[in-house]
Amino acid sequence: MEEDAPGRRRITLVALVVVAVTAAAALVAGLLTGASAPTATTRALTDDEAERLAAVRVGTYRDVRAGVRVAVGTGAGRTDLVGWVDWSRPLAYLDVGGPGAGQDRGLVQATPSAVVQRPNPAAIVNPARPPLVPPGDRWRLRNPPPGRGLAGALTVLFALAADRAAPAAPLRAGGGRWLGRETLGGDPVDVLQAALWPATAPGATATALATNSSTATAPGGRPAADADPRWWVDRDARLRRWAGRLADGTPMTVDLDRVDRPTPWPVDALGGRPGLPRAATDEETARLGRLATRLRAGTGSAAVTVTAPLGSAANLRGGGWLSWSAGVAYLSVAELDTLGRRTLRRRDRAGFARADVPVGPHAAAAGPSAAPPPPLPTGAGWRLAGQPVDELDALVDAAVRAAGPTPDATTTVHLRSDRRAGRPVDVFEVRRQGQRLRYWLDRSGFLHRLELRTTGGLWAQLELTPGPLPAGIVPAHRKPPPPARPR
Repeated sequence: MEEDAPGRRRITLVALVVVAVTAAAALVAGLLTGASAPTATTRALTDDEAERLAAVRVGTYRDVRAGVRVAVGTGAGRTDLVGWVDWSRPLAYLDVGGPGAGQDRGLVQATPSAVVQRPNPAAIVNPARPPLVPPGDRWRLRNPPPGRGLAGALTVLFALAADRAAPAAPLRAGGGRWLGRETLGGDPVDVLQAALWPATAPGATATALATNSSTATAPGGRPAADADPRWWVDRDARLRRWAGRLADGTPMTVDLDRVDRPTPWPVDALGGRPGLPRAATDEETARLGRLATRLRAGTGSAAVTVTAPLGSAANLRGGGWLSWSAGVAYLSVAELDTLGRRTLRRRDRAGFARADVPVGPHAAAAGPSAAPPPPLPTGAGWRLAGQPVDELDALVDAAVRAAGPTPDATTTVHLRSDRRAGRPVDVFEVRRQGQRLRYWLDRSGFLHRLELRTTGGLWAQLELTPGPLPAGIVPAHRKPPPPARPR
C-alpha cells in the first residue's frame, strides 16, 4: 500500500494540471472575446430583471448622451460607425467606415427626421471618432433607404432611449428571457432578451425598428429562441450593449461608452453650435428694431449666397443679389445632383418668378453657387406666382421684407454669439407668423445671415455681403402718364 502512494500522487498531480490548463484556456477565451461565457442555461426573467429591463431605455435617456461603437453586418459587408449620440437634442454624430461602407463612408450627422453627410470615399477603412468641431463645408442632405444600412442603424440608436419606462408586467409574464451573466469593462452585466420595442415606441413595430427575426418560429408556432434583441444591462439598469437585427435581417451590435460623452456640435443645416438661449436685452431689441433702416442705408443691396437643404433630399446651392431699396431679389439656384441645369429665381413687388436655363461650360466651372448673368433675360419662359412656391422663396421673401415694417414677433431669443466675415455677431431667433427665422446681426445692426427653419427640421441660409447691384437687375418701371389737363 505504501508503495502505491507515489503513483496515486502522480495521478492526482496530472489531474490537477489538466484542470488548471482547462481553466486557463477558458479564461483566455473569455478575455479574447471581452466577456465571459453565460453562467447558466436560459430561464424566465425574475421580477428584478424585468423591472431593470423595462427601465433600461429611461436610463439611457437620463444619461443624456454617450459614445457609441456600432457594427452593421459581418465580414466584407460590415459597416462600422463610431461617434456620439445626444438623446436630449436628439442628435447623432458619427464617422462611418468599415469594408462595406460604400457611399456612406465619411461623416454623418442625423436627427430622427433628417440625415446630412459629408462624404469621403478616400477615408481609411477603420473609422475613428469624428472631430469635435465638425468641418463647415461639403455637408449635404441625404435620404437613405429606411429600415436597413445606415438609416436602420440610426433608427435603432435613437430608439435606445425613451422618456418613460416600458410596462414590466409582460416581461415578468414570460415576455423576456435571462440568457446569462457576463463582464463588460470590468463590470458584471446580465444578458437579457426581449422585443421591448412595440411597448415603448408608440406607432412603431418591431420590424420597423429592429428585431433579430420577426418571422422566425420554432416548432409549434412559438417564436424562435433568437427572435428578439439582446440587452446587456448592469445592476443600475444601464444599457452597456445591444445586439439584434435590422428589418432586412442584417445583424447589428451597439456598444455604449458613458465616459467618452462630449456634447456634439451640430452643423449649420441642423442648427449650428449650441448656445445658451436667453431673452434679448433692451439694446438687442432696439438693434433688431433698427434693422429696416440699417438695411436701406448705403447702397441698400447685397450679394447673396444660398445654402438650402429642402424636403428629404434636395440640396440647393446658388448665388445672386438682393436690393432692399427696390424690393427685388435675383438668384441662380442649382441642385447639387443635377448640375447641368439651373433655375433662375426672381422676387419683386409683383410676386415671384422662375425659369429653367441650361448651364454653359463657364457657368459649370464657376460652381453651384455662381450668380446669374445680368441683366434679367426676357425670353427665358418665366413662370409667375403671386406667393412663395417653396421654402427658399419664403426665405428670400423674408430677407427682402426685413427692410419693411416688421410684424410683431411671438418670441425673440438671443441664441448665442458668433462670428461672421471676421466680425462678432449675435444670433437671434424670432418666431412670427408661423415662421422660425434666425438673424445674424453685427454690432452695427447689419444682417450677415438669415436662416429659415424648414418643415423637414433643417435650416436654409442666405449669406449677405453688402455691395452694389449689377446693371439690369432691377426691372425698369415706366412712369405713369401725367393726368390730362382740363379744357
